[in-house]
Amino acid sequence: MRRLTTAALTAGAFVGAGLAASAVRHRRITARREHLPGDTPFGSVRSTGHTVIAADGTPLHVEVEEPAAGDRRGPTIVFVHGWMCDQDTWHFQRLALRGRARMVFIDQRGHGASGATTAENSSLAHLADDLARVIAEHGRGRVVLVGHSMGGMAIMQLAADHPQLFGGTVVGVVLVGTSAGKLMRGKPVLERLGGVVRAAGPVLDWGRSFNSTSLVRRWAVGPDADPRAVAMCDEMIARAPTRLLVDFYPNFPSLDLFEALRTLADVPVTVLCGTDDLLTPAKHSRRLAEAIEGARLVLVPGAGHMVMLEQPEPVDAAVTALVDRLR
Repeated sequence: MRRLTTAALTAGAFVGAGLAASAVRHRRITARREHLPGDTPFGSVRSTGHTVIAADGTPLHVEVEEPAAGDRRGPTIVFVHGWMCDQDTWHFQRLALRGRARMVFIDQRGHGASGATTAENSSLAHLADDLARVIAEHGRGRVVLVGHSMGGMAIMQLAADHPQLFGGTVVGVVLVGTSAGKLMRGKPVLERLGGVVRAAGPVLDWGRSFNSTSLVRRWAVGPDADPRAVAMCDEMIARAPTRLLVDFYPNFPSLDLFEALRTLADVPVTVLCGTDDLLTPAKHSRRLAEAIEGARLVLVPGAGHMVMLEQPEPVDAAVTALVDRLR
């Protein structure tokens, strides 16, 4: 996908934003905090933390939300975020379902509060094995998996590597803004520049910390996105280390998870995508829904790739509907 490559390479352009750093940062923080009465500030929703140790020793940060006392009929919902993000991706879903369902939130390896990774241990197979370990340690009974972008790919890789989980422990799946393959055309440019980007990582991180709003507005959200949603995405993506761009990028040019979709057909599946998603366009979600027998397709008009922050209500409703169906 040339668009994804272009978006990744654009990260270096943020270095020149230093002159406007103070004003930009103030504007971003102000926008983020202009919540309606009763809203919870972005990044402040936390719960009991745990550490799961991956097969290669990488520590994975996991947080568990327990349901209200006596409400333990439903499955555990495990949320898996995407590339360059963290568990704050699910800010609104966490609030909407808090007290109503048991939830587990993962910071994928290299992201958020989880341990750092390298190019050698940043494959989808690593992510799938991490997910299997989190399910084993914190799943507690039946599990519904909710994955966005690379998180959805990790779920599909899990179906390829551990098909016995689906229809047994895993009883439902929600795939948000993701793809099983045919994402990119052309040569993997970012792979060839990987060494340069890694070496310049600290400088690029510095530049991105000042202002990544223009990139976020262009690639992450729809054209009419609320500035607050832009600010939330900006804050989350800006704190991800630049090296993650090249460490995880090799997963995408050769992505082919179509065989795993037959395993997903063993459980109820909802596929959701914004109609203005430029990174994993809606045609990929349509392809998934067609390939997974019985899957439900939900398209959110005007939403971009970060639909769960931009238009949270349809995402909340999709997850809630599937979980209620399984109670």
